[in-house]
Amino acid sequence: MKYCVHCGAEMFDEAVICVKCGRAAAPEKSAAVQQEDDTMALVIKIFLIIGCISQGWMLIPLAWCIPITVSICNALRDKRPIGTGMKICALLFVSLVSGICLLCRNEDNR
Repeated sequence: MKYCVHCGAEMFDEAVICVKCGRAAAPEKSAAVQQEDDTMALVIKIFLIIGCISQGWMLIPLAWCIPITVSICNALRDKRPIGTGMKICALLFVSLVSGICLLCRNEDNR
């Protein structure tokens, strides 16, 4: 037996949808996939911080670089999905590398 990640109801191992809440049952991730996700999140955070530091001499861009960086780092830490708009903003305004990593990152079944 397994449990629904959304409501905590007990489900059969073969279940695709939770009978109690009606939401899709998330497949379990392997340790290798989880490690890859953690590594990608770390790379993204590092390049976001480097982008903020490199733009530190210009005060105006920091007004949007820091909030974008904090928002994305918090979402990565909490394993929340990040919207496409925020990913594009990171790409354009903070760091090209972190934006590309965010856009290429698979956020299915989080």
